[in-house]
Amino acid sequence: MRVSAIADNTTLELDVTAMAHGGEGIARDSDGRVVFVGGAIPGDKVRAELTKVKKMWARAQLTEVVSASPDRVSPTCPVAARGGGCCDYSHIAPAAQPGIKREVLIGQLGAFSNSAEALGDTVVLEPATRWRSRVRLGVDSSGRAGVRTARSTQLITDVACSQVVPGLLDGIVGPGARTFTPGAEVIAVLDSTGQRHVVESTRAQRGRRVEKVDRVVEGSGVVEQNVGKHAFRFPATAFWQAHVAAPAAYSEVIRSWGKADYERATGWDLYGGVGAFVPAIDEALGGAAHIDSVDYSVSATRAAQDTLAGFALRVHNSPVEKAGELTPPGLVVLDPPRSGAGEDVVRRVAGAAPERIIHVGCDPATFARDLGYWAAHGFGVRRMVLIDAFPNTHHFEMIAQLEPDGQMQR
Repeated sequence: MRVSAIADNTTLELDVTAMAHGGEGIARDSDGRVVFVGGAIPGDKVRAELTKVKKMWARAQLTEVVSASPDRVSPTCPVAARGGGCCDYSHIAPAAQPGIKREVLIGQLGAFSNSAEALGDTVVLEPATRWRSRVRLGVDSSGRAGVRTARSTQLITDVACSQVVPGLLDGIVGPGARTFTPGAEVIAVLDSTGQRHVVESTRAQRGRRVEKVDRVVEGSGVVEQNVGKHAFRFPATAFWQAHVAAPAAYSEVIRSWGKADYERATGWDLYGGVGAFVPAIDEALGGAAHIDSVDYSVSATRAAQDTLAGFALRVHNSPVEKAGELTPPGLVVLDPPRSGAGEDVVRRVAGAAPERIIHVGCDPATFARDLGYWAAHGFGVRRMVLIDAFPNTHHFEMIAQLEPDGQMQR
């Protein structure tokens, strides 16, 4: 392929044919170079200004929609319309979003593994609007809280994201809102009891999570989140799924897909957090099962959960890759962060010879990569589901059931 020497700040007219993982449209220039266009969607013809040019690819920012995709709509989130990094699919028709996400996942699976044929239906969690029950905000030098603009530290403080549950950001973002400590992080949560908790924490370095509560502004700072009949209590800074329906939905998949006639009725709950999946794992194993739950978070593991007192559970406060001796498992459930499990964790789990694995992923690239590692260690994907738990954003969740190669699904 001949590649011409185009430069930054050049404006091109491009036909956008697909969506990249991360929310940018994909086009090609006249030389066949891939161009990632921020703000563009499949079906658009756009003018875009190049911001970074490499030999085989380039990145560009949309300057004009020459001809709009039939799936393009006016942004439904005022923060996203101003460049906020929240609802980056806000300008895509809701009915088109699940299909676009599915194509992104299939593309990633094709790049890293041969498991796309196992992908079943796409599930869109309800509600599809006003679903976010927790949010982390930045605070500017004047003490005003808001969402950061995409790929920037600048804040949008005068309007609130449209996808938070009603009342979550009242008096926190927008005109007349209270002020906070400049430079802090604000975490706001509306828990299962309807109580709002607002706390300040320290801003984390990129790729890290800070869970220390520096100041409780409203509520107790200890949230209560229910999954079925089980009530979990933990600091507002600890991890919990953002969509109000997500924990119950994922638990149901684990409960259903995890059921089998196990030779070892024992389980591992890796990256287990506060233990939200423990009841589902126990039920899948037939009840009264020994379960090892592992998570590095002190906030999640420091206090025993009263609701899990009746389970044969041992909690390990440790990174998964450094956890000590665990009971040999029949069923392993893992829900790693966006960085994925990685080859070391996959190797360790595979070496324990579980009979079934349920892998929950929140990033299609690292999820597909991990499926490739599982295949290399003798585990094949039996079924998979895409769950759109982040409507109006490019994010989504995936769950795969894996078993040793040659083992028939039971």
